[in-house]
Amino acid sequence: MKKLIVTSTALVYLLIFGMVQACAGAARDYISIVGSSTVYPFATVVAENFGKKNRFKTPKIESTGSGGGHKLFGAGIGLESPDITNSSARITKSQLEKDFRNGVKEVVEVKIGYDGIVLANSRQARVFRLTGKDLFLGLAKQVPVIGDKEALQPNPYKTWKQINPSLPDAKIEVFGPPPTSGTRDAFVELAMEGGANAFAWIAKLKKTDEKRYRVICHTIREDGAYIEAGENDNLIVDKLRNAPEALGILGFSFLDQNTDKIQGAFIDGVQPTFEAISDGSYPVSRPLYFYIKKAHVDTIPGMREYLAEFTSENAWGDEGYLTTKGLIPMSMEEREHYRKVVEELTPLTLNDLN
Repeated sequence: MKKLIVTSTALVYLLIFGMVQACAGAARDYISIVGSSTVYPFATVVAENFGKKNRFKTPKIESTGSGGGHKLFGAGIGLESPDITNSSARITKSQLEKDFRNGVKEVVEVKIGYDGIVLANSRQARVFRLTGKDLFLGLAKQVPVIGDKEALQPNPYKTWKQINPSLPDAKIEVFGPPPTSGTRDAFVELAMEGGANAFAWIAKLKKTDEKRYRVICHTIREDGAYIEAGENDNLIVDKLRNAPEALGILGFSFLDQNTDKIQGAFIDGVQPTFEAISDGSYPVSRPLYFYIKKAHVDTIPGMREYLAEFTSENAWGDEGYLTTKGLIPMSMEEREHYRKVVEELTPLTLNDLN
């Protein structure tokens, strides 16, 4: 007769889950997923395909935003906490440290592909042709004083034409995500920093005074020109239909699925297309992720099967069904790497985030 060997770590997990089950009365029989509104459509399609192929229940997916998802995911282990969080920005060192303090000791990182961040407007209006500098001057809380190389002033610009004579004489009105959104994080890092770097003295601050540099680049104006429109990019699409001269910040997949209603602005001469994001010529693109709570994998029914579905060539491959939803595939080498990470459930370390 074979002996049952249980490691001390596994025993702790079993005890914790046992206590939660005792309180809840029964084990949870579905996968709980939270996080990014950008990754939400991809995860939903995978969940639907997983549900059709397997005997398990279709996962429950909530669009909470990347920041909100990390907060819920990292609160602890047990049936009341999510199993997976989707994210449109990579987890930070401080977030992972907080997870560790809360008992979430093994977090597995999976990159799923790439997405572009687009500035879109209604098809009823002309296409915008913006530079990174235009975006920075249009949306930063403080901008350089004209004629003074190293002084800032509260943003005085009311129309795009005041910034660049080639742009429409339209009111600066941009619908975008709140600070808890991974899309917002990526936008300020890629677009706002890129635009601010057009001013040599600001670019130098990144090496000489990084704190001041980040304040200048990452602080969005609060005078009504930038309107926080929630975590759901579909709401921004709806708002753009009713405000033809306004712009909206959203993920490429939402543009791709709504080309009958909205159009993407050119950024530094490049239009957001599948090809331009894939080859790196579009300047505002970012990787997408999800994070797995390893302690839940063999406790929640169907988790290994869901992960296998998401990392299959049929889903995230060059011709996979996720590309029809706007996901830009990784290289075969990257896909093989992250498929192995999922198979072996290799946890992320703090050193990985240096």
